[in-house]
Amino acid sequence: MTYDTVIVDSHVMLPSGKIDKNIVIDDGKIVGLTSDVPACDHKINGNGLISIPGVIDTHVHYGVYSPINEAAKTESHAAAIGGVTTMMRMLRLENSFLNSLPPQLQSASEYHYVDYAIHASIFTPQQIDEMNFCIDKGITSFKIYMNLGGEVGHVYMDMPPNSSNLVPSKVNVTDELVEKIVKNAAQLGCPVLVHAEDYESCGCGIKKAKEKNQDGLSAWSSSRSPEFEAKSIKTISKFGRDYDCIIYFVHIGSERALLQIQEEKKLGTKIFVETCPHYLTLSYEKQNGYLAKVMPPIRTENDQKAVWNALSSNQIDTIGTDHVANQIKLKLNGDDVWGALAGFPGIGTSLPLLLNYGVNQNRITVEQLVKFTSQNAARIFGMYPQKGTLAKNSDADVTMINLKKEKKVTSELFGGFSDYLVYEGLNLKGWPVKTMVRGELVAENFEVIGKIGHGKHVSRKVLSK
Repeated sequence: MTYDTVIVDSHVMLPSGKIDKNIVIDDGKIVGLTSDVPACDHKINGNGLISIPGVIDTHVHYGVYSPINEAAKTESHAAAIGGVTTMMRMLRLENSFLNSLPPQLQSASEYHYVDYAIHASIFTPQQIDEMNFCIDKGITSFKIYMNLGGEVGHVYMDMPPNSSNLVPSKVNVTDELVEKIVKNAAQLGCPVLVHAEDYESCGCGIKKAKEKNQDGLSAWSSSRSPEFEAKSIKTISKFGRDYDCIIYFVHIGSERALLQIQEEKKLGTKIFVETCPHYLTLSYEKQNGYLAKVMPPIRTENDQKAVWNALSSNQIDTIGTDHVANQIKLKLNGDDVWGALAGFPGIGTSLPLLLNYGVNQNRITVEQLVKFTSQNAARIFGMYPQKGTLAKNSDADVTMINLKKEKKVTSELFGGFSDYLVYEGLNLKGWPVKTMVRGELVAENFEVIGKIGHGKHVSRKVLSK
């Protein structure tokens, strides 16, 4: 028999550790690991490289500042360069899912280079009633924005396909709404993703800081204190316990938040924790300007150390980028930190940052890297063992990394919608050099060679009922 592809001579990362085997691929699946080189149509040389399960970015915002028919192309292009084989979109729709979801799914299906999955954000009682509809469409996780409400309830929703107009909206995610979402998600057997910041506290903090004419990323951080994160974590963890719902905290980047999560776990809440590369690499003490404005804010050097410690001791489960596909003219549309847009691009730089600062500086092992970047996410979000492993019968999503490769970060390198990066000019050691999605090589040596439309929606299963 002649197989489609064999990856030869790479070190292969399995849950049990690293082995030196050839990866045999056929019809988009891994069919075996062998010491032989069976007959094949394509042979890929992996000498000196490590093959890891394709990276799953758990947290990506695209389709907000450009419509999905354009954003899917640009952001999956950046993903492919960065070794990401599945990107999980934070879908934000203002109206009924019955009307607005199908056009988004249809348009998305035509334009991705890599695979993708979707988390649906819930803003209204009507959307709570329509969570079942989302499940029928393969969307089995739901996002709650506890930071949005009252005076700080402004958010941009995703654009309709083929539109070029921003969709500003005002929402009010009250504790009452949050409890109803958690209750319904628990009954449906779905995890909820939580942006944990208390919006009333944030609103007051921002108001006080503006009255004092404070500016800069330090003012932004103090106006949204980690205490406000802890308050929200406490509130929703109680709901999680009451209804037996899995709570997945997104973008955790402060020591205070991590400590509160440990407390809630001791009380019996089922919790998973995500952090982002910027909480491992940036602090307001060392960043100038407003490019690194994000919610929750980047914190102190001490918080950065706490996040690394939590990561290396496996208290954190996943790493998502919170990638926002925006541009500098929108990002810096004011004269101070208050007028700047929150969020920045990061889907392409995540793996190189983790290789440079994590693996190559002995903060985490390659085995841990695999857990944080693919295996845990696949398990939590109902994609395992289709994704997140290089085991037999799994999708042939393979990211091949070169730990010795050195390259400078530039926004042009990734070909995304964004015309800036907070890491611009940084020299990093350790890069993905080949990205394979379901047996097709989509990127090689920093060039995308795959076809638009190859990426498919990963329809996920509900883990429990």
